[in-house]
Amino acid sequence: MPRYRMTVAYDGTDFCGWQAQRPLVDVQHPDGAPPTRERTDLRTVQHVLEVAIRDVVREEVSVLGASRTDSGVHAVMQTAAFTTSDERRGPVDERLGLAVNSRLPEDVVITDLRRTRDDFDPIRDCVSKGYRYSIRTGRLRPIRDRRFVHWMWEDLDHAAMQDAARRLVGEHDFASFAAAGHGRESTVRRVFACSVARPEAGLIQIDVSGGGFLYNMVRIIAGTLVDVGKGKKGPGDMERILEARDRRAAGMTMPAQGLCLMWMRYPEDGEASCAS
Repeated sequence: MPRYRMTVAYDGTDFCGWQAQRPLVDVQHPDGAPPTRERTDLRTVQHVLEVAIRDVVREEVSVLGASRTDSGVHAVMQTAAFTTSDERRGPVDERLGLAVNSRLPEDVVITDLRRTRDDFDPIRDCVSKGYRYSIRTGRLRPIRDRRFVHWMWEDLDHAAMQDAARRLVGEHDFASFAAAGHGRESTVRRVFACSVARPEAGLIQIDVSGGGFLYNMVRIIAGTLVDVGKGKKGPGDMERILEARDRRAAGMTMPAQGLCLMWMRYPEDGEASCAS
């Protein structure tokens, strides 16, 4: 049974996150019968992919994604995999990807699809991933990229934010940067790189990479760096926040639309494990 690896890009604005969800909802009936509680599929990236792939290969498939992005979060290079009994012949990878893309909505696309080893696991095998949080500043609300940035009217001290960001690099207990109910036994994580750039006037980009992240960790890091950029905190406060191991010590959780999963790396891609 062939296993396929996909790279998927999507605009997360109108999705209820990556992971398939079937909550119980009240269903109203036109004949006047009492409403009933039934399970329904929410619009998630995983679900629309499974429906499109099933339509092509004519069997049920389960798509496993490497990162369970939240509602409103975007991706440039999400990695996912599925297995099918469809034993296609010849150079089918590109044709299969095109066939699935033709059945996907306009806010999600498979940018690469190829055969992979039978035991490929996009979660377990990932050695590093990178996120970017984008902020537009200025008195006018952004229009062109409004779905992909968070807007703030006041300017931010980019240099102070960069000074603070570098202090998060390394292995630390990131309990202060984890949302309540994160569900992890350990809050120790290793950040490989954390930087703040201003590629153009009015645009701030916060890039964070690591082997894995706690729930809302990158959005809380971004919120804390924004506090530094506003002068509410200083770069030197980052050590104190880490040592506190208390969510209340850090900044706000930034809105989802500014966050994008930029890349994921695997040993077979020629990238040595960053966890070493």
